[in-house]
Amino acid sequence: MLVFAVPIFFSNLFQQLYNAVDSLIVGNFLGGDALAAVGSSGSLIFLLTGFVNGVSLGAGVLVARHYGAKDDAALRRAVHTTVALGITAGVVLSVVGVLLTPQILRWMDTPENVLPNSIIYFRVYFMGSLAVVMYNMGASILQSVGDSRSPMRYLITASILNVILDLWFIAGLHMGVGGAAFATIISQTVSAGLAFRKLTLTKEAYGVRWRQVRFHPATLRAVVAQGVPSGVQNSVISIANVIVQANINAFGANAMAGCGAYSKVEGFVFLPVTCFSMALATFVSQNIGAGQLPRVRRGMRFGIVCSCLLAECVGLAMFTMAPIFIGAFSGEADVVAFGVQQARTVSLFYCLLAFSHCCAGILRGLGRPVVPMVIMLAIWCALRITYITITVHFIPQISVVFWAYPITWAISSLLFAWYLTHCPMPAPGGGAQQHPA
Repeated sequence: MLVFAVPIFFSNLFQQLYNAVDSLIVGNFLGGDALAAVGSSGSLIFLLTGFVNGVSLGAGVLVARHYGAKDDAALRRAVHTTVALGITAGVVLSVVGVLLTPQILRWMDTPENVLPNSIIYFRVYFMGSLAVVMYNMGASILQSVGDSRSPMRYLITASILNVILDLWFIAGLHMGVGGAAFATIISQTVSAGLAFRKLTLTKEAYGVRWRQVRFHPATLRAVVAQGVPSGVQNSVISIANVIVQANINAFGANAMAGCGAYSKVEGFVFLPVTCFSMALATFVSQNIGAGQLPRVRRGMRFGIVCSCLLAECVGLAMFTMAPIFIGAFSGEADVVAFGVQQARTVSLFYCLLAFSHCCAGILRGLGRPVVPMVIMLAIWCALRITYITITVHFIPQISVVFWAYPITWAISSLLFAWYLTHCPMPAPGGGAQQHPA
């Protein structure tokens, strides 16, 4: 699992690096309002891309199951259905993102001094969202068959290119925040092209043959059954995060910029969380397909322990060095203060975040994606919004918004722990349920 997870870690590391570079260069060259426009992008982008990314995770679980079972015919159908779904979703996402960006930003109460830059950044970004979707689909297929190194190399290439383009477009050509978005989509296009070059050149059963790219109805239903719960989970949670962002926006541009800077740093915190969550989903699904149930149980325990320990180590570093990390994005004292306050409120609870995500990955691998969807929608969405809406009304302080995260992480962790101790394992190959996990 470590051999598989470490490249995912470095893939996500470089992805976060080029996300952070956008904000670093924008904050230092264009100022606080531009940083607020870019820094607040995460929740809205994830709102519109989260569903597609969740579906790609579900498709990856199906690919891994067929790959583990050595069912080449089913594997080919799953791969080509996944690619067809990615193309369709990418086109739809581009149109919806470009058209709805201004209205969504106004719903989020984006301040008027930040709104023009935010509209430019988001519209340019969503013009290239097909590349973002296709890279995620291609990387999901490769990782599902055990190749996590190729996506790592492609993201390293894209990250280096993004840094160069950011400096050229913003510092050299003075293109403003639109330049940062252009740099991102060009880099994503390169990484998507590299991923599909690999998939089209391989002679393995999971190779992509463009003439065979189509929707296979039975396979599409299986992809939907596996992926839609994760997609719905991502989208609805991101709606909750948009509402959280709207509450942050109410505290002004400095709060937006500070919390936006923290969100870029927090992306690095997710590295041990996401790499083990993704590795667990693939590991569990492949080994269920291959009938290796004892190995599934050992992998579950190992992945959860490693992820939680790593996340807490990162949390301690974040708590200690928050002023340095946030200060790299802005020299304005008020901006740094907001970012440090958020970091020090949530960072010591990262182990709970890791535990919940690892359990969600395990359950996706077991073929039960509805369970993490229900838990996360109930706790990370409904409860989080209810808590913020009621509490901020009586205590109008931004710390109330920050505490929503560790509180909901703790509750979801308790529910996941209970379910996993009672969850029956599927039969080898993914059939009928057997004894508890």
